[in-house]
Amino acid sequence: MIDIPAAPPARRRTLHPGVKFALELGPLALFFISYSLFGIFAATGVMIVAAIVTLAVSYAMLRRIPIMPLVTAVIVALFGSLTLFYHDETLIKIKPTVLYILFAAALFFGIAFKKPMLKILFDGALHLTDEGWRLLTWRWALFFLFLAALNEFVWRTQTTAHWVTFKSFGFIPLTVLFAIAQAPLMTKHEGKSNEVGEEL
Repeated sequence: MIDIPAAPPARRRTLHPGVKFALELGPLALFFISYSLFGIFAATGVMIVAAIVTLAVSYAMLRRIPIMPLVTAVIVALFGSLTLFYHDETLIKIKPTVLYILFAAALFFGIAFKKPMLKILFDGALHLTDEGWRLLTWRWALFFLFLAALNEFVWRTQTTAHWVTFKSFGFIPLTVLFAIAQAPLMTKHEGKSNEVGEEL
């Protein structure tokens, strides 16, 4: 009897970094342009539609829905709809705060119960040791809390126009810079046996 080797598992689809960046930046750019032309409430409506379209495009390309775009779209739709219903721009301003706190809470939950939540959020883009994931999870959780606090400071102390500009063009550069700063940790813990004792 001849053994027929099993077919290799299907490769998990991933988005090209350029496409992923465009899907993240596109809704923010549309939000900024819409605000400049029509005001905060029209921009909120555009952002809701853009978030849903982004989710649909991600699904069409990946045949699955990544967790971060899904959570983002749900929060955008919820707070955006409440903003339009109550005609209260404060609700859309606290949306980033709630979103970042949810991300941080999910990561802290993963740390407490030893669940690899960050692996899910990164959607298979990184391959680290358990210790590397633990350290990186702590850092991202604290960074999300920092972004939540920063958003609260900006919308409470600045005009709506300044907040819209910061939301559209501030969070992504900060996130990119933070991600780049984690390169030494990721390099150290990629494909290596677990190490104990690394400090944050």
